Amino acid sequence: MKLLYFAWVREKLGRGEETLDLPAEVRTARQLAAYLAARSPEYARVFGLPNSLNLAIDQEHACWDQELDAAREVAFFPPVTGG
Repeated sequence: MKLLYFAWVREKLGRGEETLDLPAEVRTARQLAAYLAARSPEYARVFGLPNSLNLAIDQEHACWDQELDAAREVAFFPPVTGG
């Protein structure tokens, strides 16, 4: 699965994207965040509190409990604010 990182997520991880083979037990976006958080302290700082991030699955906004099913791409980005 291709993972894309934007804005401060990219800066903290030191990469804009990566491709990973996920274990079968990672079925939802929330489980993906937990899996990533367990990879290293850097990933834990980003994905330890997933509700502080937005995500898109195959270029459509998604919620954390959404199933990944046959998703090809997941993008993580901070909430956008305006005023």
